[in-house]
Amino acid sequence: MLDLDTAIPHTEPDEMTTKSTTQPAIKTLSSLVYGQEYIAQQDFRTVYHAITGEAIYQVSSQGINTQAIVDYAKQKGAALASLTFHQRANALKQVAQYLLERKENYYELAKATGCTRKDAWIDIEGGIGTLFAYSSLVRRELSDETALVEDAWIPLSKNGTFGAKHILSPKAGVAVHIDAFNFPIWGMLEKIAPTLLAGVPCIVKPATEGAELTHAVVKDILASGILAEGALQLICGQIYDLFEHLNPQDIVTFTGSASTGQKLRATAHLNHYSIPFTMEADSVNSAILTQQASTETTDLFVREVFREMTTKAGQKCTAIRRAFVPLELLETVQTRLITKLKNVVVGNPERENVTMGALASVKQKHDVAEKVEQLNQEAEIVFGSHLRQDFTIQAENPKQGAFYPPTVLVCKNPSQATTIHQIEAFGPVVTLMPYANLQELADLVARGEGSLVASVVRNADENVEQIIAKIAPWHGRVHILDSENAKESTGHGSPLPYLVHGGPGRAGGGEELGGLRAVKHYMQRTAIQGSPKAMTQIGHSWTIGSEIFEDRVHPFKKSFDELRIGERLLTARRTVTEADIVNFAGLSGDHFYAHMDKIAAADSIFGDRVAHGYFIVSAAAGLFVDAAPGPVIANYGMDNLRFVEPVKIGDTIQVELTCKQKNPKPLQDPSQKAHGVVVWDIKVKNQRHELVATYDILTLVNRD
Repeated sequence: MLDLDTAIPHTEPDEMTTKSTTQPAIKTLSSLVYGQEYIAQQDFRTVYHAITGEAIYQVSSQGINTQAIVDYAKQKGAALASLTFHQRANALKQVAQYLLERKENYYELAKATGCTRKDAWIDIEGGIGTLFAYSSLVRRELSDETALVEDAWIPLSKNGTFGAKHILSPKAGVAVHIDAFNFPIWGMLEKIAPTLLAGVPCIVKPATEGAELTHAVVKDILASGILAEGALQLICGQIYDLFEHLNPQDIVTFTGSASTGQKLRATAHLNHYSIPFTMEADSVNSAILTQQASTETTDLFVREVFREMTTKAGQKCTAIRRAFVPLELLETVQTRLITKLKNVVVGNPERENVTMGALASVKQKHDVAEKVEQLNQEAEIVFGSHLRQDFTIQAENPKQGAFYPPTVLVCKNPSQATTIHQIEAFGPVVTLMPYANLQELADLVARGEGSLVASVVRNADENVEQIIAKIAPWHGRVHILDSENAKESTGHGSPLPYLVHGGPGRAGGGEELGGLRAVKHYMQRTAIQGSPKAMTQIGHSWTIGSEIFEDRVHPFKKSFDELRIGERLLTARRTVTEADIVNFAGLSGDHFYAHMDKIAAADSIFGDRVAHGYFIVSAAAGLFVDAAPGPVIANYGMDNLRFVEPVKIGDTIQVELTCKQKNPKPLQDPSQKAHGVVVWDIKVKNQRHELVATYDILTLVNRD
């Protein structure tokens, strides 16, 4: 049996997280599984309000049918795979809009977790924003297909009748997402967004602290009826033998403590079936102040460390735990940081003057206190902690809440220390460490054995290439901060949908987010070998060498629905003259010597003057475009342009225009006429039938 209430950076039970065999008179969170609400009758785990200490809800999944959960996902949720990327993305956008309309309900529930409204915004609207971002990304970057053709035709034979492409198709399984307590909404949404877009159903298991928020959001998503049945299920409590019912088509992701993650990763069943396991674990992330730092740069560094300590009360997997400072600036940084921290008001966020709330639970407070005591063996506490009286807690009953003050430690000899590079106090805690030179800095950073993120704070004109080269292998993300980008920087601790979130070594060795990388993670990459015709059929995209269709009717006179993949137009010819080159130079202002200077061009690799590449593109358009009004609305763009051979004065060009792919376009405005995007394969050849230019052109074309 697996107890995943330990999927957070602490495992010891205490008075704030207890189990009982009878049901107290508080709310019980149901599990939302196999199309119903499952409510256990015993083995409850109680969660308490982070501010008041009052019992607020309980969870248990005792007696739940884990086999039925997996079967329901695969039998009902499998319908996701039959939807196209755009259909999945549009559904995700609708879900995001639905949740945004209900955000105030989530803010109300978030008060029990001890965070301020600003902190809750990161979790609630940051999470919903991730859904919007992923929906937009997929609709913009991927074709409206059920699977993804990842690359172009790879010829494997002399005559081009045999070759290959890689395709990505939805895994025929389920993704199990195990989340940590610190971001109960964002942590779930950033995982399910790419999963659902890939066409794979999800089973979510939130940490018990914060599960009320996750439960509220999942319940609303299911109530909306937007997602396919079985696409999303929620287990509140333990997962018991869930892993034993998974197979090689399934995936597990985990966010939480490294120790718990390693235990789960070592599960015999997962290893036996090679079930992918992606982990994002707690790590000792770093901030680095460069040796040339000015007063302004030092202030930026202090501000960033301060923000990471106090945002979410330091309960972020990306928060700064080690702050590396040039030896000569250590005292300055320490003084400035403490000065800012003295203005922090810790307490109940309902009070107007409070700027930092509580930790998620008293259990978490005890864990942070214990970790600080361990850090204190190698570093001196210079501000905060439960051992000092630097703060007065602004709350009715401070001892009942999970309050912990911002705490600063200083380790003056970090090269001789061990604990400060290994232990993460998951709260508002940072350790300042001096370094003397670049090599010592690199060695100290590496002793963290892998982190999610590091920040390098530099002067705007300072070259930090050497620092990046040494620390990049130890991090999933490096954030460079200076006065030039400070106003617009998203900050050290902000994972973004488009960037990888993960890190090597102690950080788990996994990757989340990263734009389309995350979507591809839930799909199977398969190399498909065959004829061009087979590739065209499978990928719904014309492959060179595949069947073509020619018609007396110009393809630009045909509507989106009338066009066939493989429909081709072979244009008339055009001979390039000296006047063409001179006129284009005058029109464009491009008087490059290879086009205009006969003597210089003779000494170039071309041996003579050549036509402008963009003249060839323009002349090609003049050959294949039908001038009369018709279904074609506009040129939508151009991709993959390559100039293969030069075109000289007297050469004759001809164009092969082939309908390569068709993508229906969803209407933003119902009053618009239905249309789609047609991708045309363009091949420009000379009189010797040599390819001189190749590219794809996209046009908007009206539908019937």
